[in-house]
Parts: sequence; C-alpha cells; structure tokens
Amino acid sequence: MDRRFSLLLAFSLLIAGVAATSFAADESGGDIFIRQVVEDEDHQLNAEEEHFGAFKRKFMKSYASQEEHNYRLSVFKSNLRRAERHQKLDPSAVHGVTQFSDMTPEEFSKHLGLRSRLKFPADASEAPILPTDNLPDDFDWRDHGAVTGVKNQGSCGSCWSFSTTGALEGANFLATGKLESLSEQQLVDCDHECDPEEKGSCDAGCNGGLMNSAFEYTLKAGGLMREKDYPYTAKDHGTCKFDKTKVVASVSNFSVVSLDENQIAANLVKHGPLAVAINAVYMQTYIGGVSCPFVCSKRLDHGVLLVGYGASGYAPIRLKEKPYWIIKNSWGENWGENGYYKICKGHNVCGVDSMVSTVAAIHRH
Repeated sequence: MDRRFSLLLAFSLLIAGVAATSFAADESGGDIFIRQVVEDEDHQLNAEEEHFGAFKRKFMKSYASQEEHNYRLSVFKSNLRRAERHQKLDPSAVHGVTQFSDMTPEEFSKHLGLRSRLKFPADASEAPILPTDNLPDDFDWRDHGAVTGVKNQGSCGSCWSFSTTGALEGANFLATGKLESLSEQQLVDCDHECDPEEKGSCDAGCNGGLMNSAFEYTLKAGGLMREKDYPYTAKDHGTCKFDKTKVVASVSNFSVVSLDENQIAANLVKHGPLAVAINAVYMQTYIGGVSCPFVCSKRLDHGVLLVGYGASGYAPIRLKEKPYWIIKNSWGENWGENGYYKICKGHNVCGVDSMVSTVAAIHRH
C-alpha cells in the first residue's frame, strides 16, 4: 500500500464525508501513530489491523466470535486493496474505508437491487426533446426544496424504491408546493409489477426491481402514502398495507429520457429530480470528490436519484475542472458526501446516462 493512499485511508476513517479538495489540503495531518505505522512497510500488517480497529470504532462494528472477527479482518484487508485500486483508477475522487469495508462483494450487492432489464412498461413514453440553450451552469434541486433527507435502504435490495420515491417526491413538490417523504415500504410490499415480455421479471421487494415498473405500479394503484403512514422496515415478508385514502402523491405520467446529457439536464431542470441507474462498483469505497474513473462497467446494478449538476469540480490530480452530476444515494448520511455522490458528466461514466426517467405528479388539493 503506497504512502499517499495510506494517508487518505487514515483520513477516510475520521472524516467520511469530505470532498477530495479537503483531503488534499489535510493530507499531511492525522494521527501520528497511524502515520508512523503506515509509513513503515515492515509494519504493514499492524497498519491494516490498526485501520480495522478504527473502522470498528467508527461504524460500531462487533462480531459474535473470534473466528468471525478474523474472517472480517481478512475481508477488510481485501477491501483495502480494492480501495487502493479504485484510487488509482479514479484519482479525481477519494476512495477508502466505508461502512461496507468488511463486506464481501455478495454481501455488498444486498445494498443495491436494480433488475437490469431495459424494456419499459407500456405506459412509459419517450420524453419530448426540450430546448437546452439557456440551461444554468449549475443547478441543484436541494436548493429549491424538492429533495427530502437522505434515507437508508439497509441490507435490502430496494434501491429502486428509493429512486422511485425520490423522483415522485420532487415531482409532487413541483405540482403541489409540498415536500412529502413517500413510502418505500409500500413499493417493497405491494409492487409486483412485471415485464409482460420477460417471464419472471417483476419488482420483488428486497430482491430487486426497476424504477419504471414502480412508476407503472404507482400509476395503477393511485399513488403513494407518506413514509410516516407506511414506515420502512428493510424487510419484504410483510403483507401489503396500502390504504388508498392516505395517498399523498400520484403519478400523472412518466417518460424515458434520451442518452443525450443536455436533454438529461434539461429534463432535470424542468421536471425535477430524475430516477437513474448506475454501476455502483466504485461507490463501495467512495469517500468524496468527483468520481471519474478511467474504466467502469456500464452494467447497471443500482438505482439512485439525480438531483443536480455542477460546472466544475476541481480534480487536483488531473489539473482541470470536471463538470459533474449530483446523485442522491440511499445508504444514509454517513456514506459519501453526506449521502451524496458526484460523478463526472460527458462520457456516460458507469452507465449513468443509460436509464433515466422523469415522472410528473397529479396536482392534489
């Protein structure tokens, strides 16, 4: 593990939400003992165990047995190497220790949940082409009151439901002026919408789903309840408790946006936050900054919410400004930049432009 990555790693354990520029400014600081250990290659094992101890304290991890502890330590070491590889492949972001650092890839996948099919429900239309001449250089729906707080899906593959509610929360805000936190659990328990052309491809609670199918369900059901009326449990074995008399947001229509990034930006500004899919491989180790990896699969496995964009995120290693998308994730505020992810625009990085949907809400009195 090289000295630069080890220093960033030590800081990631202490400051999990700062941007890459903050890490660059503070890189020479940190705990003296940790710096002395990681700078001495003869003490590599001690350094890894020291990081693991800091990880357990930060994320309040405990294990049932010494055997489990040793196994998790081995997984943690493997993920340190993964974070180091990600740092080299994605130098404009900061990668390091996150709450997922003791999880195997299979365990981490439980925090995703997108069913990666690209067929769309019958009621989905193609979004009309919008003018793009006067788009603002920077835009963020958080500044306009259309985004609820960051939520946490837990160990349930229900990312698709959070992406769906986030888009409808924004659309409902535009239609009614009210920001309502909507129920993901309603979608987890009640939405079993299927693709008629693909047998067995249905929204399936913690086993995955798709945002457009969830919009289709919501359209047919009449809408979504408030989260406080149908709270999230991160489990999918319950019966559907939908009460139509408590619906607070309803879908008028939903559309699929083209791959053109100017059209994505135009739809975002005009219609509110957008439901998008992404490949989440770099998100497991992401701490902050603008992620712009040299290599990233476009196999979509995670549903998130696009809330804005910026004209220039400084990338000190690449020595130039990078325009970026602002993504709201569903892994809690302790992940990334207070629960958010920045990924560079311009190249469909990690497939972020490949599956984008906009939804309109019915005006309710």
